[in-house]
Amino acid sequence: MTNDQKILDAIVKKAWKDPAFKNDLITRPVATIESFLGRPLHLPEGQSIAFVDQTDSSTIFINIPAEINMEDAELNEEQLDLVAGGDGDTTPPIIIKPTNSSSTIF
Repeated sequence: MTNDQKILDAIVKKAWKDPAFKNDLITRPVATIESFLGRPLHLPEGQSIAFVDQTDSSTIFINIPAEINMEDAELNEEQLDLVAGGDGDTTPPIIIKPTNSSSTIF
């Protein structure tokens, strides 16, 4: 696990146990993380951070990822095989499986 992954793991675990902390992450993410870490957070210029509470099991949450810029994308072998398939569509398939649903949604 990378250091960032360890920190995110600790943040999520604390949010699960501490509703006030979770609320602060959602409403004031940078200040809350800085308080948690005890040091400033260094986000890249022009970027922000957001937390979304997905703990409500009665709601299926679907994240809309950023569209892939195929000009700058580095594809793995499986993705290269998909693109080389010859169907003319160079956009990799988007596969979304909600984690809190065992049935078909759409």
